[in-house]
Amino acid sequence: MAEHTFNSILTWLHDGYPQGVPQKDYFPLLALLSRTLTEEEVVRAAQTVLKGTDSDEVTEQEIRAAIHVVTDKEPNPEEMHQVASRLASVGWPLAAPAR
Repeated sequence: MAEHTFNSILTWLHDGYPQGVPQKDYFPLLALLSRTLTEEEVVRAAQTVLKGTDSDEVTEQEIRAAIHVVTDKEPNPEEMHQVASRLASVGWPLAAPAR
């Protein structure tokens, strides 16, 4: 993914969650990101979003483990809708682009 596109995604995340991502949205957010980004990009995005929060001590291995939890079992539709709605309000493209 081009660095510009990755930075756009980070901007959407910061705009959608100006106070930081609440813990209840972590799994639905990872599920949405994993539909658009590679695992490496999801790890980078998570590290960037968590930096400076109470959760900034989350390791890369913990992020990867969470990604696999999400890909094995997605959050419920209500959780996905809540996170998707928040990101859509700041311009997140809900249709996943072809990789």
